[in-house]
Amino acid sequence: MIGELIAGRYELHELVGSGGMSNVFRAHDRLLERSVAIKVLHEQFSADEDYVERFRREARSVAQLAHPNIVTVIDRGQEDGRQYIVFEYVEGENLKGLLSHGALPVDEALRYGLQIAGALDFAHKRGLVHRDVKPQNVLLTEEGEPKVTDFGIARSVDVQSVTQSGTVLGTSDYIAPEQARGEQVDQRTDIYSLGVMLYELLTGEVPYSGDNFVAVAMQHLHDPVPSVLDQRRDLPVRLDLAVQRTMAKAPADRFESMEELIGELERCFGELGSEEAATRIVRPPRRPRAKRPRPKVPVVPILLIMLAIAAVAGGAYLLSGGSPNVPVVADNNPSGPIALVAAGAYDPDGDGAEHDSEIAEATDGDPTTDWRTESYDDFTKPGVGLVLRAPEQVALSKLTVRADPGFEAKVRAGNSPSGPFKDVSKEQEVGTITTFDLDTKGERYTYYVVWLRLPSTGGQAHIYEVTART
Repeated sequence: MIGELIAGRYELHELVGSGGMSNVFRAHDRLLERSVAIKVLHEQFSADEDYVERFRREARSVAQLAHPNIVTVIDRGQEDGRQYIVFEYVEGENLKGLLSHGALPVDEALRYGLQIAGALDFAHKRGLVHRDVKPQNVLLTEEGEPKVTDFGIARSVDVQSVTQSGTVLGTSDYIAPEQARGEQVDQRTDIYSLGVMLYELLTGEVPYSGDNFVAVAMQHLHDPVPSVLDQRRDLPVRLDLAVQRTMAKAPADRFESMEELIGELERCFGELGSEEAATRIVRPPRRPRAKRPRPKVPVVPILLIMLAIAAVAGGAYLLSGGSPNVPVVADNNPSGPIALVAAGAYDPDGDGAEHDSEIAEATDGDPTTDWRTESYDDFTKPGVGLVLRAPEQVALSKLTVRADPGFEAKVRAGNSPSGPFKDVSKEQEVGTITTFDLDTKGERYTYYVVWLRLPSTGGQAHIYEVTART
């Protein structure tokens, strides 16, 4: 088709994209003397009257999307039975090409996220859902400004996004669970896909990978949402939780609208560089607790890791000439957020258990689930604790607890999950979000305990999420 003249006006110069349903060309508009992009549907789809009518309707709708971060529709028509749409031509690479160089700086990633979210919010408020949000559909101008394209109009897809039978399913790296199941989609589907994009902008890689469409789609359906902090520890916890919320498996657990997501991303952006940004957590609307299946724990690798830790601890013991519980003086202590894992309850003056089956809820990255103590009619013992394990011996400087108010707590530390522990913070009243300033006197510990004391009249404590930093 190169060299053809469409509508007596658009001269096709170069094929710039091809997919299962259309080809995209760079063309020269002879009338206005400018470059344009023209998408031409494959002939077999142009013969379907129902499809053509939907195509026309969507083209008219998208033509109304006058937004600086949306590629403009210029013209639509047909030539020899072939449907086509003409767009502004954006000179530059797409966002996927930019990501080939790796993760972006946090502020740059947030700027792109906010601009793309703004474009999608503009479309959503006019009744359009994109359904194929991905970096390949975000073009970058020569000035680096993003422009979203392909708003559900005869979406071009990559070869790997087509099944063997030829049915177009979408791009699995960014597909929302409900989309993978073939269910109805809405604006929250775009929120999920944008969340995947944010994860990729911040880490340089997609959250799930596999050899084929089905393998990746199944991970979107069933695998836990990964934490950005696992890949990049310099990020604020609040931003990590925002990304995880966009990628919640159930649409009802995501942000309700793109506008709500924009508000949270703006707050994350505004807090960059602030001292408390890395540990500040926002409490979302409380939703009913859903029982989630616990992932199977690979026993052999964990045993190998434990043996390695034991060998290192044994070496430290021999070098120190004392007990392995002797704290290690901090040296080259890592700086930034530390991902803690809830390791168990600590109840030395009771039955030793405090809803142990819910321990993982305190550090699962989901601020709508919680670990709770037993319910007491009166509280007479010295306290009960939530034991948290650091990935390595580390001297924490701050520990933040998100909880329901109504109890007092302090932080203790040690190098065994069963103690002994020493106080590393003052006791204080716990509110919705409480940050404890820790003083380890330069010593590093593997285990930290939120040691809490309920009022003498009893009650029950709920801890939703615990985060920390050095």
